[in-house]
Amino acid sequence: MRFLLDEDLNPAVAEIARGLGLDAVSIHEIDRRGYTDPEQLRFATSEGRVLVTRNRDDFVRLTISWFQTGDLHAGVLVVPRSLPNHRPDRIAHSLQRWRDRPGDPGLHFLAFLTP
Repeated sequence: MRFLLDEDLNPAVAEIARGLGLDAVSIHEIDRRGYTDPEQLRFATSEGRVLVTRNRDDFVRLTISWFQTGDLHAGVLVVPRSLPNHRPDRIAHSLQRWRDRPGDPGLHFLAFLTP
């Protein structure tokens, strides 16, 4: 499973996640800041990456819209406010636990990361 971390997440999350064996890259690292949410989701999809974001409302709407039009994406994983951005290690470890959980959601899912 591959992850693309949205610009609203501390870029250190990607560095820590890679140290934990995750395939994670931050929008900050690849100079994609400022793109629209649909553009970021299209890019994540083209790269086969789950988009990880704090932007719950917009990506819930986007996922519903994509589902209604038959478009698929590799997934959206929402990071709740209970995982603070100034603690990138907590977010990275939660991402690792989420990746290692049993089951495979397949394409076109929306999930919420837990602390």
